[in-house]
Amino acid sequence: MLTYTMKRVIFPLGCLLVILSSYFLGRTSSLTWMILAGALFVASIYGERRYPVLQKIQWIFLGIFHYFSELNWCNMLYYLLIMTMIQNKQRVEQTLPISLLLVLQYTGIRLSYVTIDAYTLSVSLFDLLTAIVIIFLYHTLVNNEAEKRRLREKNQFLTLHDPLTGLLNYEGYMNALQETAEKQRSFLLILLNIQNFNGFNKEVENNWSTIIAGTGESISKHFADAYGISRYAGDRFSIILPEVAGIEERMSTMQTTDLKGLQVTYSISIYPETAETLQQLITIAEERLFQAQRSKWIKNEEEIYRSERLRAVGELAAGMAHEIRNPLTAIRGFLQLSRGQAYNIAPWYEVIMGEVIRVTDLTAEFLQFSKPQAHLMKPERLGHCLERVLSLTESDAASRGHRITLEMTGESVVVNMDRDKIVQVLINLIRNAFEAMKDPGEVRIGLLHDGEEALISITDTGSGIPENALATIFDPFYTTKEEGTGLGLALCQKIALDHHGKITVHSEIGNGATFTLHLPMGA
Repeated sequence: MLTYTMKRVIFPLGCLLVILSSYFLGRTSSLTWMILAGALFVASIYGERRYPVLQKIQWIFLGIFHYFSELNWCNMLYYLLIMTMIQNKQRVEQTLPISLLLVLQYTGIRLSYVTIDAYTLSVSLFDLLTAIVIIFLYHTLVNNEAEKRRLREKNQFLTLHDPLTGLLNYEGYMNALQETAEKQRSFLLILLNIQNFNGFNKEVENNWSTIIAGTGESISKHFADAYGISRYAGDRFSIILPEVAGIEERMSTMQTTDLKGLQVTYSISIYPETAETLQQLITIAEERLFQAQRSKWIKNEEEIYRSERLRAVGELAAGMAHEIRNPLTAIRGFLQLSRGQAYNIAPWYEVIMGEVIRVTDLTAEFLQFSKPQAHLMKPERLGHCLERVLSLTESDAASRGHRITLEMTGESVVVNMDRDKIVQVLINLIRNAFEAMKDPGEVRIGLLHDGEEALISITDTGSGIPENALATIFDPFYTTKEEGTGLGLALCQKIALDHHGKITVHSEIGNGATFTLHLPMGA
């Protein structure tokens, strides 16, 4: 396509060539009129930008110039004028009529100074066909160039922009930072991290894409004055802003309106106040964002821990109330019966005392659900602890007809613990093993260490634990014993957790059960 500069060069040269050719070939009948018409045509070319109306009458000046030059070489000027008149039109139906009219003008003027015969008419027809072919070729070329330009622009856009949100990508983000630093003396850099989608289904990709795209739209809406906004990494966005007041309020508004339900962490840095170079600014901004995320993670963990503790306390309290209500109901019933016998409770004394003892045992075990005292936690050798447990349980084993054995590694295994609490756990587990064996059996106690962990196993030869009960045996108030409180194993697991350990169980019906106490080893 012809530019304005090219037109100012080509048309004057073309007119000069036609004038000289027509003069030296003796074709013109009026040199003055030819020069005047050529001058008007060239003048209209030079003045069309200031006076656009001249574009609409250039064909008249060209026709007069052609008429007085009486030279077929003017067809070059006609084709050039056609190109200038149709170059901004995209469709063939818009350009073909203009082209044919100019070609018909050229043909009519040409026929005024040549002999009309079959050859001349054939040439005229050929000129019309040539014009049509040129128009189609021109449109093909223009459309191809336009398509190439669109592809280049799209490729350039994709190079610097994120296809999901339309915002700048990492490369565009870095370019925007560089350009802003060169043009502006100072600016704000805000980094955002989006997390914790409420109701987010990770298996549905479109859900995630919709949330990210919506987040980009919200940021663009609330920070329309930004020098640049980018999604530069997954769930992370950046905003380059002029130094303005009220940024915290705008962030808060965006979070409570458009980003409600999302967990947004952000950091704000100022250039060049925060750092002297862009690389330092990015590093500091990322570090601040990480620290903000870390603080939020810690806060969330504390909230989760607090809520879990409250839930556990609620479950314990509900269970405790249920378990205490049963013996209290029995006691009340027997007292009501005694009223009819002058409050003589002798017939029910043993039952009432049994229920009172049951309530006492429940409350005593319930009070055990507390953290070990910090001053009682100290490094202790597990071997000494197990020897004490063995001495405390041997007589009970003998009275039940059971045999108890202890196997320990020769190495010294030291654990930071409240020794009395651990002894309590082990005695509880051993007594449970005794009660699990209806016939005389054997309880094996083993001690070994696996890496940084000490393992104490207690294995019995009882009937085993049903598979459906393994998941609930550590739940408070779960028991299979007629007179059990259901707090024993729950308390043991609680003590193990307080020591940063745990209790696991493995059992097969008919082959007994093995309870293993895991404790982290100390120095």
